[in-house]
Amino acid sequence: MSSSSQAASRSARAQKPLYASFGFQVLVAMVAGLALGYVARQMGPDAAGNANWLTMTLSTIGSSFVSLLRALVPVLVFTAIVASIANLRELNNAARLVWQTLIWFAITALIAVVIGIALGLVLQPGLHTAVTESAARAPSTTGSWLDFLKGLIPSNILGLSASTKVTDGGASTSLSFNVLQILVISIAVGVAALRVGPAADPFLAFNRSFLKVVHKLLWWVIRLTPIGTIGLLGNAVAVYGWDALAQLGWYSAAIYIGLALVLFVVYPVLLGANGLNPLRFFQGAWPAIQLAFVSRSSIGTLPLTEQVTENNLGVPREYAAFAVPLGATTKMDGCASIYPAISAIFVAQFFGIDLGIQDYLLIVFVSVIGSAATAGLTGATVMLTLTLSTLGLPLEGVGLLLAVDPILDMGRTAVNVAGQALVPTIVAKRQGILDQAAYDRGEIVEASDGQLAPAE
Repeated sequence: MSSSSQAASRSARAQKPLYASFGFQVLVAMVAGLALGYVARQMGPDAAGNANWLTMTLSTIGSSFVSLLRALVPVLVFTAIVASIANLRELNNAARLVWQTLIWFAITALIAVVIGIALGLVLQPGLHTAVTESAARAPSTTGSWLDFLKGLIPSNILGLSASTKVTDGGASTSLSFNVLQILVISIAVGVAALRVGPAADPFLAFNRSFLKVVHKLLWWVIRLTPIGTIGLLGNAVAVYGWDALAQLGWYSAAIYIGLALVLFVVYPVLLGANGLNPLRFFQGAWPAIQLAFVSRSSIGTLPLTEQVTENNLGVPREYAAFAVPLGATTKMDGCASIYPAISAIFVAQFFGIDLGIQDYLLIVFVSVIGSAATAGLTGATVMLTLTLSTLGLPLEGVGLLLAVDPILDMGRTAVNVAGQALVPTIVAKRQGILDQAAYDRGEIVEASDGQLAPAE
């Protein structure tokens, strides 16, 4: 880009009004959501005992936004993983990058789960709670190692499953997708395409083109984030209020303290140890972290995470296109490390069950190895039940924690996404392929169509 073009770009950014900033719009929406949620809670139920019109409106807006994100997940995961595997052939040290990525995934997960265990033992949230045992109930969705392993085997090429629910009013069938199965299918197809050779080039070209279309569709959904934020936060306040947080105050505090330690202490230390400015990292990654906090979906945030990792943090596109999608499905420092560690200790303390050193080692093992069970979707109940069942703790303990789960999930997902951008950045730096100049700029430039573009 020429000097005159650079000057024009800076001038355009300087003239851009604050209200047009995506980040400012989301912050305003958060305030509006909290205010409307408070009003809806004060209104109380209607005459028939049902949720009032404002609560229903907020719930509909929030759920519709999440549904739009989830609708694009299967095709996004498939095309992104296939494209990322194809991109690896353009890197000379692809095998080393893959192993370094997996190792750093494990290192950061290990640090996070140790922090979670330490906070659970120090703060003892299970002994400082106002929630009663009557709230205990087994969750409708549970996780086990057998289910996890069986879930890796695709039941069909689309990774879809159908369930039928019979009620007095009739029967209804719903479709769902298994992200792990889609991941396995995508890896298999990507590797097969590489093995086929030149004959697969048209397929890979179509996949890259299709991925760009999916990114555009998802970006349109992402632009609805301010509206979705109002619905999601407003409904959370209207339904749960602050009563649940008060009852589980120590537990909620332990979770957010752990998340803050990982995000604002561990990650900066790791960045500094590798010669990277932590402030520049947060400046570049902040759009993705912010969207993750609101949407509660690592996969829904994937296109934005990948773009900021490439454009703002200087990670080569060929490597970022592999590491970020892989991290969006398997890298969960919030949902799979901090959260299950503290939650398991909470359940043990609440029911008066003593944990031994072998139990804490099991928590570490599940968090480091089994994090793929969360699969980048909203919520982490599967990971928690997997941890509880491994330790032999009562699954009914999950019911004690569900009241505050949406509020905690926002922070968990933000840490997840931050870690998904952090690891590729550190690995690229250590392998000497990071664009240091782009990282040091730390600029966030919005192109005319709303997509992030590199600052040149």
